[in-house]
Amino acid sequence: MTHAIVYTEFGAPDVLHVLEVPAREPGDGEVAVRIEAVGVNPIDAKLRSGLRASPPLEGPRRVGGDGAGVVTAVGPDVDGFRPGDAVVVFGTSGAYASDLVVPLRSVQPRPLNVSAAEAAALGVPVGTAYQTLRSLGVGAGDALLVHGGSGAVGQAIIQFATLWGATVVATSSPRRFERVRSLGATPVAYGAGLVDRVREAAPQGVTVAIDVAGTDEALDASTELVADRTRIATLVRGKDAAGRGIRAFAGGAPFPLTPQQQAWRAEAIPVTLALLAADRFSVELGPSFPLANAAEAHRVVEAGVDGKVTLVP
Repeated sequence: MTHAIVYTEFGAPDVLHVLEVPAREPGDGEVAVRIEAVGVNPIDAKLRSGLRASPPLEGPRRVGGDGAGVVTAVGPDVDGFRPGDAVVVFGTSGAYASDLVVPLRSVQPRPLNVSAAEAAALGVPVGTAYQTLRSLGVGAGDALLVHGGSGAVGQAIIQFATLWGATVVATSSPRRFERVRSLGATPVAYGAGLVDRVREAAPQGVTVAIDVAGTDEALDASTELVADRTRIATLVRGKDAAGRGIRAFAGGAPFPLTPQQQAWRAEAIPVTLALLAADRFSVELGPSFPLANAAEAHRVVEAGVDGKVTLVP
């Protein structure tokens, strides 16, 4: 049997509970993984609470899309993996579990010098960051404004953008300035006077903006500072994007990701793993909880926390 976290009704974190589910062998195109760490993403809590729309519940629903562990078995037609291989799991469902069977497209080899916790922290944040930057064509010569630079997605955006030659200004609370600065961005405090502070930090002007904060201030400042609204994107306020003439990627956007955007999200995983292994990318880890304490992990994420929250089966 496998232990998995599920919920049978939408609601507060306490709706999460452990369920024993039958283990199964991997079929064609599948890999079985013993999970060592699970990444807890804000979207997990939004889906559990019902804040983010999802299909009606018709039974226990499992949670989570990101994890890391060790291969225990492979399907009869799978090449390139064998039992004992360290891997990253991403873009799947039900990752809050002790064991998981996933399609081959959802696993990548994990370098030995990348920990399970670091690898489990990658999927949603780096996939979102990488795809958004690629969609907006960010590169050398750009001045990028990131709203919410100290969170997991914001930190990944800063690191990719600076690696690709952009200069970055990132909003955060003053308490988090050192973390933002250490990643290569110029930190500015959000709040009254934000536009003036950004102009002072980027006197050459801002060419592209990404909202990871979801506030009116972030959207208003972006549209005031960036002339080309096709180079403004929100990752949180998707339903409001069309009315402002800006772009949205997930975050409640009315349109799904394109095949190219989905491909970029998958491409981000091996790219980031290589950077991590070469000590050219940083993951900020936060509190870790036993799998059975998933409800507490969700409470911490919803309250706000420094670093990526993980679960350990």
